[in-house]
Amino acid sequence: MLTITSNPNNILKVESYLKMLDFDLQFDEDKYADILISLTEAVNNAIIHGNKRDESKKVHIYVQSNEDGITFKVEDEGAGFNPTKVPDPTCPENIDCCGGRGVYIMKALADDISFYDNGRSVEMFFSLKASIVKTNE
Repeated sequence: MLTITSNPNNILKVESYLKMLDFDLQFDEDKYADILISLTEAVNNAIIHGNKRDESKKVHIYVQSNEDGITFKVEDEGAGFNPTKVPDPTCPENIDCCGGRGVYIMKALADDISFYDNGRSVEMFFSLKASIVKTNE
C-alpha cells in the first residue's frame, strides 16, 4: 500500500512505486504503460477532483496481485462523484470541453474497472497473462 498527500507532485511517488512493483512482477512493456497511465490518471483525479488538492487529505493506493493479474485500488477522501454522469469526451459536443478524459482513458486501458463508495474509490484490474499467438505452420 502507498499513501500520499494530495499534492500533484506526489505523482512521482506513484511512478516510483510502480517501478518497484515492475521489478518484482516483470510487466510486459505495453502492460506497464497501460498501468502507469491509468494509475497516474486515477491518482491525479483523486488529488485534484476528489480531495481538491487539500494536503490534509490522503490518497491511498492498494495493490493486489495473483496468477491472473494485478488490481489497483485508489481511494480519496473527497465528496465523491457519479461515474455514470461523466460525459463521454469523444462525443462531438464534448470535444472542446475539459473533463472526463481521465475516466475514459482508465476505462480504455484497464481490463476491468469499477467505482465504489460514491466514486471515491476506483478499482482497476490488469491481466498479466501473456496472450498466445498462434501461427499457421
